[in-house]
Amino acid sequence: MPAVRALPAPAALGVVVLGGMASAAQGVVNSELGERAGNPVLGAVVNNLGGCLLVLLGLFAVPSMRAGLAVLRRGGLPWWAYLGGLGGAAIVVIGTYVVPVLGVAVFTIAQVAGGSLGGLAVDRAGVSPAGRLPLTAPRVAGALLGVGAVALAQLGRPVGDLAVGLVLLAVAGGLAVALQSALNGRVSAASSTAAGLAVNFAVSTPVILAVAAAVGAFAIRPAWPGQWWLYIGGLLGVGIVLALLVGVRAAGVLRTGLALVAGQLGGALLLDVALPGGAGARLPVLAGAGLTAAAVLLAGVRRRTPTRVAADPASEPDGRLVG
Repeated sequence: MPAVRALPAPAALGVVVLGGMASAAQGVVNSELGERAGNPVLGAVVNNLGGCLLVLLGLFAVPSMRAGLAVLRRGGLPWWAYLGGLGGAAIVVIGTYVVPVLGVAVFTIAQVAGGSLGGLAVDRAGVSPAGRLPLTAPRVAGALLGVGAVALAQLGRPVGDLAVGLVLLAVAGGLAVALQSALNGRVSAASSTAAGLAVNFAVSTPVILAVAAAVGAFAIRPAWPGQWWLYIGGLLGVGIVLALLVGVRAAGVLRTGLALVAGQLGGALLLDVALPGGAGARLPVLAGAGLTAAAVLLAGVRRRTPTRVAADPASEPDGRLVG
Protein backbone atom coordinates (compact mmCIF):
# COMPACT_ATOMS: atom_id res chain seq x y z
CA MET A 1 0.00 0.00 0.00
CA PRO A 2 1.53 3.36 -0.94
CA ALA A 3 2.26 5.73 1.90
CA VAL A 4 -0.26 8.47 2.49
CA ARG A 5 1.31 11.90 2.24
CA ALA A 6 1.38 13.99 5.40
CA LEU A 7 -0.42 17.30 5.57
CA PRO A 8 1.71 20.45 5.33
CA ALA A 9 2.96 21.37 8.78
CA PRO A 10 0.84 24.57 9.18
CA ALA A 11 -2.37 22.70 8.30
CA ALA A 12 -1.46 19.75 10.53
CA LEU A 13 -0.70 22.03 13.48
CA GLY A 14 -4.03 23.78 12.94
CA VAL A 15 -5.72 20.39 13.30
CA VAL A 16 -3.76 19.82 16.52
CA VAL A 17 -4.92 23.16 17.95
CA LEU A 18 -8.51 22.02 17.37
CA GLY A 19 -7.59 18.76 19.10
CA GLY A 20 -6.30 20.78 22.04
CA MET A 21 -9.63 22.57 22.32
CA ALA A 22 -11.34 19.18 22.32
CA SER A 23 -8.92 18.10 25.05
CA ALA A 24 -9.97 21.02 27.25
CA ALA A 25 -13.61 20.02 26.84
CA GLN A 26 -12.78 16.36 27.45
CA GLY A 27 -11.12 17.19 30.76
CA VAL A 28 -14.23 19.02 31.95
CA VAL A 29 -16.55 16.23 30.81
CA ASN A 30 -14.53 13.35 32.27
CA SER A 31 -13.91 15.01 35.62
CA GLU A 32 -17.56 16.00 36.00
CA LEU A 33 -18.72 12.50 35.07
CA GLY A 34 -16.29 10.85 37.47
CA GLU A 35 -17.31 13.15 40.31
CA ARG A 36 -21.04 12.57 39.80
CA ALA A 37 -20.65 8.81 39.29
CA GLY A 38 -18.77 8.44 42.56
CA ASN A 39 -15.19 7.67 41.51
CA PRO A 40 -12.83 9.86 39.43
CA VAL A 41 -11.50 6.88 37.45
CA LEU A 42 -14.97 6.11 36.10
CA GLY A 43 -14.77 9.16 33.86
CA ALA A 44 -11.65 7.73 32.24
CA VAL A 45 -13.31 4.30 31.92
CA VAL A 46 -16.32 5.73 30.09
CA ASN A 47 -13.98 7.83 27.94
CA ASN A 48 -11.92 4.86 26.78
CA LEU A 49 -14.84 2.50 26.34
CA GLY A 50 -16.59 5.13 24.24
CA GLY A 51 -13.49 5.54 22.11
CA CYS A 52 -13.19 1.78 21.68
CA LEU A 53 -16.83 1.56 20.60
CA LEU A 54 -16.27 4.21 17.94
CA VAL A 55 -13.16 2.40 16.70
CA LEU A 56 -15.06 -0.90 16.49
CA LEU A 57 -17.87 0.77 14.54
CA GLY A 58 -15.24 2.16 12.20
CA LEU A 59 -13.73 -1.28 11.69
CA PHE A 60 -17.12 -2.65 10.67
CA ALA A 61 -18.15 0.29 8.51
CA VAL A 62 -14.90 1.44 6.85
CA PRO A 63 -13.05 -1.15 4.72
CA SER A 64 -9.92 1.04 4.49
CA MET A 65 -9.62 0.90 8.28
CA ARG A 66 -9.50 -2.89 8.21
CA ALA A 67 -7.05 -2.72 5.33
CA GLY A 68 -4.78 -0.49 7.41
CA LEU A 69 -4.66 -3.08 10.20
CA ALA A 70 -3.91 -5.79 7.64
CA VAL A 71 -0.97 -3.75 6.35
CA LEU A 72 0.20 -3.23 9.90
CA ARG A 73 0.39 -6.97 10.51
CA ARG A 74 2.89 -7.17 7.66
CA GLY A 75 4.69 -3.96 8.60
CA GLY A 76 7.49 -5.52 10.66
CA LEU A 77 7.42 -2.88 13.40
CA PRO A 78 9.15 -3.81 16.68
CA TRP A 79 6.79 -4.85 19.47
CA TRP A 80 7.49 -1.74 21.54
CA ALA A 81 6.19 0.50 18.74
CA TYR A 82 2.66 -0.63 19.61
CA LEU A 83 2.80 0.53 23.24
CA GLY A 84 1.97 4.20 22.69
CA GLY A 85 -1.42 3.81 24.32
CA LEU A 86 0.32 3.15 27.65
CA GLY A 87 1.35 6.81 27.71
CA GLY A 88 -2.25 7.95 27.43
CA ALA A 89 -3.32 5.58 30.17
CA ALA A 90 -0.46 6.75 32.38
CA ILE A 91 -1.33 10.45 32.23
CA VAL A 92 -5.00 9.74 32.95
CA VAL A 93 -4.14 7.72 36.05
CA ILE A 94 -1.43 10.13 37.21
CA GLY A 95 -3.70 13.13 36.78
CA THR A 96 -6.53 11.50 38.71
CA TYR A 97 -4.46 11.15 41.86
CA VAL A 98 -1.90 13.96 41.54
CA VAL A 99 -4.19 16.89 40.69
CA PRO A 100 -6.07 16.80 44.03
CA VAL A 101 -2.74 17.17 45.86
CA LEU A 102 -0.74 19.53 43.64
CA GLY A 103 -3.63 21.48 42.15
CA VAL A 104 -4.37 21.92 38.46
CA ALA A 105 -1.83 24.73 37.99
CA VAL A 106 1.29 22.89 39.23
CA PHE A 107 0.23 19.63 37.58
CA THR A 108 -0.28 21.36 34.22
CA ILE A 109 3.07 23.15 34.33
CA ALA A 110 4.91 19.96 35.32
CA GLN A 111 3.16 17.92 32.65
CA VAL A 112 3.97 20.44 29.91
CA ALA A 113 7.59 20.61 31.10
CA GLY A 114 7.82 16.83 30.83
CA GLY A 115 6.10 16.84 27.45
CA SER A 116 8.48 19.49 26.10
CA LEU A 117 11.54 17.64 27.37
CA GLY A 118 10.17 14.39 25.98
CA GLY A 119 9.34 16.04 22.66
CA LEU A 120 12.91 17.29 22.26
CA ALA A 121 14.28 13.85 23.16
CA VAL A 122 12.10 11.69 20.90
CA ASP A 123 12.48 14.11 17.99
CA ARG A 124 16.26 14.04 18.43
CA ALA A 125 16.22 10.23 18.58
CA GLY A 126 14.07 10.00 15.44
CA VAL A 127 11.36 7.90 17.09
CA SER A 128 8.47 9.72 15.41
CA PRO A 129 7.65 9.42 11.69
CA ALA A 130 8.89 12.99 11.13
CA GLY A 131 12.41 11.58 11.39
CA ARG A 132 15.42 12.79 13.34
CA LEU A 133 15.13 16.48 14.21
CA PRO A 134 18.23 18.25 15.54
CA LEU A 135 18.45 19.87 18.95
CA THR A 136 18.65 23.47 17.73
CA ALA A 137 18.52 26.67 19.73
CA PRO A 138 15.08 27.67 18.34
CA ARG A 139 13.62 24.30 19.32
CA VAL A 140 15.00 24.49 22.86
CA ALA A 141 13.86 28.11 23.14
CA GLY A 142 10.41 27.15 21.87
CA ALA A 143 10.12 24.41 24.50
CA LEU A 144 11.15 26.79 27.28
CA LEU A 145 8.78 29.48 26.03
CA GLY A 146 5.97 26.94 25.99
CA VAL A 147 6.56 26.00 29.62
CA GLY A 148 6.77 29.67 30.61
CA ALA A 149 3.55 30.42 28.74
CA VAL A 150 1.71 27.67 30.58
CA ALA A 151 3.09 28.92 33.90
CA LEU A 152 1.78 32.39 33.04
CA ALA A 153 -1.64 30.97 32.19
CA GLN A 154 -1.88 29.35 35.63
CA LEU A 155 -1.44 32.60 37.56
CA GLY A 156 -4.17 33.05 40.12
CA ARG A 157 -5.03 29.38 40.40
CA PRO A 158 -4.69 27.70 43.80
CA VAL A 159 -1.54 25.73 44.55
CA GLY A 160 -1.71 22.52 46.54
CA ASP A 161 0.91 20.65 48.52
CA LEU A 162 4.16 20.92 46.54
CA ALA A 163 5.37 17.37 47.07
CA VAL A 164 8.53 16.88 45.01
CA GLY A 165 7.77 13.25 44.26
CA LEU A 166 4.35 14.09 42.85
CA VAL A 167 5.77 16.94 40.76
CA LEU A 168 8.30 14.52 39.27
CA LEU A 169 5.49 12.05 38.66
CA ALA A 170 3.59 14.71 36.71
CA VAL A 171 6.74 15.42 34.69
CA ALA A 172 7.00 11.69 33.97
CA GLY A 173 3.39 11.79 32.77
CA GLY A 174 4.32 14.48 30.28
CA LEU A 175 7.25 12.38 29.07
CA ALA A 176 4.87 9.43 28.64
CA VAL A 177 2.51 11.53 26.50
CA ALA A 178 5.40 12.61 24.25
CA LEU A 179 6.43 8.99 23.78
CA GLN A 180 2.79 8.05 23.13
CA SER A 181 2.57 10.60 20.31
CA ALA A 182 5.81 9.37 18.74
CA LEU A 183 4.94 5.66 18.87
CA ASN A 184 1.36 6.12 17.68
CA GLY A 185 2.66 8.25 14.84
CA ARG A 186 5.13 5.52 13.93
CA VAL A 187 2.31 2.95 13.75
CA SER A 188 0.20 5.34 11.68
CA ALA A 189 3.02 5.99 9.21
CA ALA A 190 3.55 2.25 8.76
CA SER A 191 -0.10 1.62 7.87
CA SER A 192 -2.81 4.27 8.24
CA THR A 193 -4.04 6.90 10.66
CA ALA A 194 -7.06 4.74 11.47
CA ALA A 195 -4.78 1.84 12.38
CA GLY A 196 -2.75 4.05 14.70
CA LEU A 197 -5.99 5.15 16.37
CA ALA A 198 -7.18 1.56 16.81
CA VAL A 199 -3.87 0.41 18.32
CA ASN A 200 -3.87 3.32 20.77
CA PHE A 201 -7.29 2.45 22.22
CA ALA A 202 -6.61 -1.30 22.14
CA VAL A 203 -3.57 -0.78 24.36
CA SER A 204 -4.81 1.96 26.68
CA THR A 205 -8.28 0.67 27.50
CA PRO A 206 -7.29 -2.62 29.23
CA VAL A 207 -4.84 -0.66 31.38
CA ILE A 208 -7.52 1.85 32.41
CA LEU A 209 -9.93 -0.99 33.23
CA ALA A 210 -7.27 -2.77 35.30
CA VAL A 211 -6.49 0.39 37.26
CA ALA A 212 -10.21 1.02 37.85
CA ALA A 213 -10.61 -2.52 39.18
CA ALA A 214 -7.52 -2.18 41.39
CA VAL A 215 -8.80 1.01 43.07
CA GLY A 216 -12.26 -0.40 43.62
CA ALA A 217 -14.10 1.77 41.11
CA PHE A 218 -16.30 -1.17 40.08
CA ALA A 219 -17.11 -2.09 43.66
CA ILE A 220 -19.40 0.90 44.13
CA ARG A 221 -22.84 1.45 42.65
CA PRO A 222 -22.27 4.44 40.34
CA ALA A 223 -24.84 7.21 40.25
CA TRP A 224 -24.80 7.77 36.50
CA PRO A 225 -26.02 11.28 35.63
CA GLY A 226 -28.62 11.83 32.91
CA GLN A 227 -26.94 14.60 30.90
CA TRP A 228 -25.92 13.20 27.50
CA TRP A 229 -22.97 15.54 27.05
CA LEU A 230 -21.16 13.95 29.99
CA TYR A 231 -20.68 10.82 27.86
CA ILE A 232 -18.97 12.35 24.81
CA GLY A 233 -15.45 11.99 26.22
CA GLY A 234 -14.79 9.01 23.97
CA LEU A 235 -15.77 10.96 20.86
CA LEU A 236 -13.53 13.82 21.91
CA GLY A 237 -10.74 11.36 22.70
CA VAL A 238 -10.88 9.87 19.21
CA GLY A 239 -10.60 13.36 17.75
CA ILE A 240 -7.64 14.21 19.98
CA VAL A 241 -5.69 11.06 19.09
CA LEU A 242 -6.39 11.59 15.38
CA ALA A 243 -5.17 15.20 15.64
CA LEU A 244 -1.96 14.08 17.35
CA LEU A 245 -1.34 11.45 14.68
CA VAL A 246 -1.71 14.06 11.96
CA GLY A 247 0.50 16.57 13.74
CA VAL A 248 3.35 14.26 14.73
CA ARG A 249 3.76 12.96 11.22
CA ALA A 250 4.05 16.45 9.75
CA ALA A 251 5.78 18.48 12.45
CA GLY A 252 7.36 16.17 15.03
CA VAL A 253 6.47 15.61 18.66
CA LEU A 254 7.69 18.88 20.21
CA ARG A 255 5.75 21.26 17.97
CA THR A 256 2.70 19.00 18.04
CA GLY A 257 2.73 18.98 21.84
CA LEU A 258 3.05 22.76 22.00
CA ALA A 259 0.21 23.21 19.48
CA LEU A 260 -1.96 20.91 21.59
CA VAL A 261 -1.25 23.03 24.68
CA ALA A 262 -2.10 26.22 22.76
CA GLY A 263 -5.44 24.66 21.84
CA GLN A 264 -6.03 23.51 25.41
CA LEU A 265 -5.48 27.03 26.75
CA GLY A 266 -7.69 28.52 24.07
CA GLY A 267 -10.37 25.94 24.77
CA ALA A 268 -10.12 26.55 28.51
CA LEU A 269 -10.60 30.27 27.90
CA LEU A 270 -13.72 29.63 25.81
CA LEU A 271 -15.12 27.27 28.45
CA ASP A 272 -14.48 29.81 31.21
CA VAL A 273 -16.49 32.35 29.23
CA ALA A 274 -19.27 30.03 28.06
CA LEU A 275 -20.00 27.80 31.05
CA PRO A 276 -22.27 28.97 33.87
CA GLY A 277 -20.16 29.82 36.87
CA GLY A 278 -16.99 29.99 34.75
CA ALA A 279 -14.13 32.29 35.64
CA GLY A 280 -14.72 34.46 32.57
CA ALA A 281 -12.02 35.77 30.25
CA ARG A 282 -8.72 35.72 32.17
CA LEU A 283 -5.84 37.75 30.75
CA PRO A 284 -3.13 35.27 31.92
CA VAL A 285 -4.83 32.42 30.03
CA LEU A 286 -5.19 34.55 26.89
CA ALA A 287 -1.55 35.64 27.09
CA GLY A 288 -0.43 32.06 27.74
CA ALA A 289 -2.31 30.78 24.68
CA GLY A 290 -0.74 33.46 22.51
CA LEU A 291 2.77 32.79 23.82
CA THR A 292 2.35 29.05 23.33
CA ALA A 293 1.35 29.66 19.71
CA ALA A 294 4.51 31.77 19.38
CA ALA A 295 6.48 28.87 20.86
CA VAL A 296 5.13 26.58 18.11
CA LEU A 297 6.40 29.03 15.48
CA LEU A 298 9.73 29.51 17.23
CA ALA A 299 10.34 25.77 17.52
CA GLY A 300 9.84 25.49 13.76
CA VAL A 301 12.49 28.06 12.84
CA ARG A 302 15.23 26.49 10.80
CA ARG A 303 18.82 27.52 11.13
CA ARG A 304 20.96 28.36 8.15
CA THR A 305 24.41 26.78 8.06
CA PRO A 306 27.11 27.43 5.50
CA THR A 307 28.27 24.74 3.12
CA ARG A 308 31.59 24.32 1.37
CA VAL A 309 32.41 26.86 -1.33
CA ALA A 310 31.52 25.44 -4.71
CA ALA A 311 34.05 25.28 -7.48
CA ASP A 312 31.57 27.05 -9.71
CA PRO A 313 29.61 29.61 -7.67
CA ALA A 314 26.73 29.41 -10.11
CA SER A 315 26.42 25.65 -9.77
CA GLU A 316 25.68 25.40 -6.03
CA PRO A 317 23.90 27.52 -3.43
CA ASP A 318 26.01 29.20 -0.76
CA GLY A 319 23.97 27.68 2.05
CA ARG A 320 21.23 25.28 2.87
CA LEU A 321 18.39 25.08 5.34
CA VAL A 322 18.58 22.34 7.92
CA GLY A 323 15.95 21.41 10.45
